[in-house]
Amino acid sequence: MSQHAPFDPTHPQQSAGASPGAGSPAGTPATAADIKRWRQYLADERAEASVYRDLAQNRSGEERDILLALAEAEGRHEAHWLQLLGERAGRPRPASLRSQFLGFLARHFGSVFVLALAQRAESRSPYASDPSATPAMVADEQIHEEVVRGLATRGRNRLAGSFRAAVFGANDGLVSNLSLVMGMAASGVGSSVVLLSGVAGLLAGALSMGAGEFISVRSQRELLAATRPTQITLAAAPLLDIEHNELLLVYLARGMSREAAEHRVAERMGLLDCDCDPSLSLRPELPETEDQHEAVGTAWSAAASSFCFFASGAIVPIIPFLLGMTGIAALVVAAALVGIALLLTGGVVGLLSGTSPATRAFRQLAIGMGAAAVTYLLGLAFGAVVG
Repeated sequence: MSQHAPFDPTHPQQSAGASPGAGSPAGTPATAADIKRWRQYLADERAEASVYRDLAQNRSGEERDILLALAEAEGRHEAHWLQLLGERAGRPRPASLRSQFLGFLARHFGSVFVLALAQRAESRSPYASDPSATPAMVADEQIHEEVVRGLATRGRNRLAGSFRAAVFGANDGLVSNLSLVMGMAASGVGSSVVLLSGVAGLLAGALSMGAGEFISVRSQRELLAATRPTQITLAAAPLLDIEHNELLLVYLARGMSREAAEHRVAERMGLLDCDCDPSLSLRPELPETEDQHEAVGTAWSAAASSFCFFASGAIVPIIPFLLGMTGIAALVVAAALVGIALLLTGGVVGLLSGTSPATRAFRQLAIGMGAAAVTYLLGLAFGAVVG
């Protein structure tokens, strides 16, 4: 994070456009467009500083200090634009819609979504191409992006598992059941059969997802438990043959260096009587009081969440049929509802990954609609053959 001094119009890197009326290093008068642009920069800097301060209220320790330091840096940028504008700063100008939206989220939620949006906002700073901004300000914005990326990464890591299950389950339900409904309808069966097929697809898919997630998490926990060292070395050490001490092999297999392993063996055998490196003395192998694999989650909670997420997606394509719609109209409404849901989930993925929400949203939409279109064509072909 940059820690340069406050704005100084006499500084060689900050002198460009420092005095009121100067719009370039050559000292050309500021135009009306310059004034308008600077006032917008000023409003956005104030809004961004407020966002970081609002986020800091919901944090503690190191994260809070980092966010407050970012707010302070935005304050230095604000001072730069105030210096350029002078008396022409006028009444406070509204921040951009993006900055206002960030502020709303920061005040009411303060979640990783705000940091992801802030990361994207910092990456799109216009200062690099604006001669009125100092080189130090350009560098600040570049460093701020990396700082916010680091803070957002912490939040992403905390919700990575549950977020993956939510997105995967919901999208699987949306696409698979829409494809099933489209295929059945294209084959020429009645709307009641399409509805029953959709309900059956919802239940079968949700149960399958839940069972699969239960088995997956249970198996992962069992695998991790199998790799956890036992306490047998404490009980067996006194009975081992000193001349053929296989306890050394245990510690070597756990990844210790030979020196550290031999030191630990001597401790376990009660043979340690030397002026050795104290760093080689490891903590006793006591049973751990907390579950080291808690990040994996429990099998039942994973199964329940997968069932619910899949069902929440799978119910969307059959809503028109549940409301009594039939025929092409029901299919069009179903496809539209699923399309909106895919755009939303894709946009959320884009936000959390710090990339373009629009790109991710339309990618999700294209994949889902493509699968449904293929199934619809196959249903037409099947209906033509059977008919």
